[in-house]
Amino acid sequence: MNTPTGMALAAGPPRESRLRPCPDSIVGSSSIPRGGATAADKSPVTAFPGPGTAAAATPRFKRLPAVRFLVHVDADALTEFRRDLHRHPEPAWCEFYTTARIVDELRARDVDELHVGPDALEDADDPRMSLPDQATRDEWRERAVDAGADADLVDRLDGGNTGAVAVVEQGEGPTVGLRVDIDALPIPESDDEDHTPAAAGFRSENEGYMHACGHDAHATLGLGVIDAVLDSDFSGTLKVFFQPAEERVAGGGPMSRSGHLDDVDSLYAVHIGLDHPTGEIVAGVGGFLAVSGFEAAFTGTPAHAGAHPEEGDNAIQAMAEAITSMYAIPRHADGPTRVNAGVVEGGTASNIIAEEARMECEVRGQTTELMEYMWEETGGVVDAAADMHDVAAERTRNSRAPSAESDGELAAVVADVADGVEGVDSVMDHDDLGGSEDATFLMNRVQEQGGNACYVGLGTDHPGGHHTSTFDVDEESLRIGVETLAGAIVALGEDEG
Repeated sequence: MNTPTGMALAAGPPRESRLRPCPDSIVGSSSIPRGGATAADKSPVTAFPGPGTAAAATPRFKRLPAVRFLVHVDADALTEFRRDLHRHPEPAWCEFYTTARIVDELRARDVDELHVGPDALEDADDPRMSLPDQATRDEWRERAVDAGADADLVDRLDGGNTGAVAVVEQGEGPTVGLRVDIDALPIPESDDEDHTPAAAGFRSENEGYMHACGHDAHATLGLGVIDAVLDSDFSGTLKVFFQPAEERVAGGGPMSRSGHLDDVDSLYAVHIGLDHPTGEIVAGVGGFLAVSGFEAAFTGTPAHAGAHPEEGDNAIQAMAEAITSMYAIPRHADGPTRVNAGVVEGGTASNIIAEEARMECEVRGQTTELMEYMWEETGGVVDAAADMHDVAAERTRNSRAPSAESDGELAAVVADVADGVEGVDSVMDHDDLGGSEDATFLMNRVQEQGGNACYVGLGTDHPGGHHTSTFDVDEESLRIGVETLAGAIVALGEDEG
């Protein structure tokens, strides 16, 4: 396990709790009535159009007795922090400003340990997957410092060491983890007047990049949950993992192998949106496809395409052969598989036999084993295509994540807590993601050690789809998410007790 280097914070005096079991209402920043249907009223999709409504379907897992908690949420502070991160989106392994802002906020809180950068991730000799070159990282470091980030901390984060882990210790009880991701995407953000970030003055200031998948909201949820647990009667230890490089499927592995998960009994991960509206909670998301991304580079021999084409070895022709053959790989009896060549480029002119060509591809599978089957098969295809056309080929894996499933026991806690959260009008016990996510590394790590893990979907109304220039979140979802996640964590502490 990594240990903090000058980053551990001593515990402060006992805190007066504002988060207590409450059968009726909450006081504080909002007054939130508490309800909750009985176990007999639950279903895989439980909607709440009015009191006394019961669903006839059978639940997919057994829910626990209804849980009701009072949770203090400073909605204005959450919104302000989320908008600051939205103004400063940063891509994978370049989340310098984002990490620095998170660290600033954590240092101002009564957390017991704060592991930053190298202390939050696996110490590996090999470079991180999908690590940008030094010139690119230097550019983002300069941007972060210009925006107000601490220069010494930014230097410490370089080389694939962004992210943080915060630890809150509150007596005997289970160790519960929450994973949130923090990176952004290379997408220009809309400046249309009907796009709320543009109209309200928090559109991306890093042109060509934006938070188009809600990770600014995820980081905000992590801070909000820490605040709620610090203000609670939770008995146990909370660890919040602010994970970098999810969009490149590259940060989950190093964080899962950091040692900080080795004592975690239960882990939650969360994603906002996923085509679910504000007020809908998916208690347990599953159906994660295992994924591997790779780049293949082909090197041939150039020649004049008109005068002496026979003297050339065409790298583009070899690449084209590989692409066609990859799509012809036999499907597998054990489950669905995927392959895609998403980027192809090469050559310099139409009258030159191409010396170089490259492609960026990915393979997926319903299980990790099926993904590895596709990884091995595509490798054979690349080698065969290169041999056929007398060129050299080099393949490099640049991302990887396993498959995973949510544990029903943890999902049941989320579902019961969500029933009592103001603004929640629909709870789905389960839904399949149909895509990939490297939170699965952290989930698998906990499950392999005998613990439970669960991926929670937090609905939000978003005018544009994920990974589009008009994506945004309904900020009311921040309060709903903090109350639901913090309530589930507190419930796990009470259940253990």
